[in-house]
Amino acid sequence: MTRLHRLIFLSLLISIGLVLSIVESSMPVPFLAPGAKLGLANVVTLITLVILGFRDALIVGILKSITFVLATGSVSSIFYSLTGVIFSTILMYIVYKYFSNYFSLIGVSIFGAISHNIGQVMIASIMMENIMIFSYLPIMTLISLFTGYFVGLVSIFVDKNLSGRIFKL
Repeated sequence: MTRLHRLIFLSLLISIGLVLSIVESSMPVPFLAPGAKLGLANVVTLITLVILGFRDALIVGILKSITFVLATGSVSSIFYSLTGVIFSTILMYIVYKYFSNYFSLIGVSIFGAISHNIGQVMIASIMMENIMIFSYLPIMTLISLFTGYFVGLVSIFVDKNLSGRIFKL
C-alpha cells in the first residue's frame, strides 16, 4: 500500500468513525445508565488496530474524537472521548499483541470497552471533583461486557471481509 493509499484509507476510517459517532449520538439509549452507548465507532478503532497497527489506531481514534466535537459542538465531551480512546486503544493493543492466543477480537473489544469507561469515569471524577463518581463504574462495566461483545462480533465480521482486500488497491 502506497503512502497516499494509506492516507486515503485512514481518512475513510476517520470519516466512517465520525458518521457512526453521529448516528449513535442521535439514537435514544434504552439503558438505565446515562451516557451508555453501543460504541459503534469503536469498531473502526479496533479494525484499524488489527489491520494497520497501534499508531494508526490511535490516530484514527483521536482524530475521530476531534472531528466529532467539531461536527456536534459538544466541546466538553472532548475530554471524555479522548481519554476513553487513548485508554482503550492502549489496552486493546496490549491484549491483541500479547494475549491474542487467549482472547479473540471479542475479548479485545471487551477489554477496550471496560478501559474506555474507566478513563471516562476517571475524567468525570476529576472534572466534578467527586470521587463518588466511581460508584457508577460497576454499572458501566456490566454494560461494557455487552457493548464490547457486540463491537467484537462486528469487528470479526468486518475483519474477515476486509482483510486482504485493502492491500489490492
